[in-house]
Amino acid sequence: MSEFKLPSLGADMDEGTLLRWQVQPGDAVTRGQVVAVVDTSKAAVDVEIWQDGVVEQLLVQPGQKVPVGTVLALYRAPGEAAIPHVEMAAAASLPAARVPVAQASSDPLRTAAQAPGATRRPVSPAAWRRAKELGIDPVPLPGSGLDGAVTLADVEAAAQAHKPVPAAVPSTPADRQQEMRRAIAAAMSRSKREIPHYYLSETLPMARALEWLQQRNAAQPITERILPAVLQLKAVALAIGRVPALNGFYRDGSFQPVAAVHTGVAIALRGGGLVAPALHDVQAKPLTQLMQELADLVKRARAGSLRSSEMSDPTITVTNLGDQGVEAVLGVIYPPQVAIVGFGAIAPRPWVVDGELRAVPLCTASLAADHRVTDGHQGALFLAALRELLQQPEQLEAL
Repeated sequence: MSEFKLPSLGADMDEGTLLRWQVQPGDAVTRGQVVAVVDTSKAAVDVEIWQDGVVEQLLVQPGQKVPVGTVLALYRAPGEAAIPHVEMAAAASLPAARVPVAQASSDPLRTAAQAPGATRRPVSPAAWRRAKELGIDPVPLPGSGLDGAVTLADVEAAAQAHKPVPAAVPSTPADRQQEMRRAIAAAMSRSKREIPHYYLSETLPMARALEWLQQRNAAQPITERILPAVLQLKAVALAIGRVPALNGFYRDGSFQPVAAVHTGVAIALRGGGLVAPALHDVQAKPLTQLMQELADLVKRARAGSLRSSEMSDPTITVTNLGDQGVEAVLGVIYPPQVAIVGFGAIAPRPWVVDGELRAVPLCTASLAADHRVTDGHQGALFLAALRELLQQPEQLEAL
């Protein structure tokens, strides 16, 4: 029997509240299918399952708040034989107060005794009477009496451990805002405490990119026009290909590189706070597709409708405050990632071109990186590659 656990949906998530199940026991599920919706401190997230199978039992009820790693459900993976009951060991893996006793059809305390060959043990008369009052089967309970007999105390303990948890009371917007701020502060404090940051910045001439982009957009329908931010995202992904040590995760004392570039995009939420869900495989997608996916991602992030894969697997993050008029942004690395890239506003500034001082559209790009994985030399190579790619914008479309 396989376990479906609450995944970590970011370094700032310790727990989540199950809002609803999208499946029921007996349903067949496929890899990538959304099976549950979980509320985090930032958004309601569609949680996907990453293996085919058949749902056997739902162990957490809507409204319950549980820690990351809690077993939410049990399912039968391909090749696993169907069993007539859920093993007690699976229920024991849950934190206390997670499985309501009242659900006779899915409660392992009731169904285990009904299975063929279930082990029977002595039960005291008082325990039988109390178990009947509580509506549970005492036979499969672990007994603490003589020869493993089930006692009254064992029945009471089982009933207490499986007491239903009341549904969570919806928080006010102010409460959610405060909770989000606490989560962000905890994650960023951890980042600055554990990650030895180093910072580099580079001034990027943007005249060539903006001219090409204007010409390109003029020849396209409105639905296929792209923003400068998309050029920057694609350039980051391709520059990462030249310095792959900036792309991946630092876990368990070592760097784990990732080949694909899943770029986390920092998105400000209308009610305050931010999220950084991923655009997947940015290095391999044409600009038009990236523009469409970016627009969809921003829309869903602000509507509070993201997927667990978007929240859990960004390999590097990009933050862009250019539309706010900020000249430069120096980001804090989002663990377990090892780098974050920042872009400021594109604005005319003094710049020397062919020996002459001119007003040229410039943008300041910054890199914050983990000194446990890379150093300033590699960081400088990345920024040089980024500058070079943005001077050849037509290649960003082709690659």
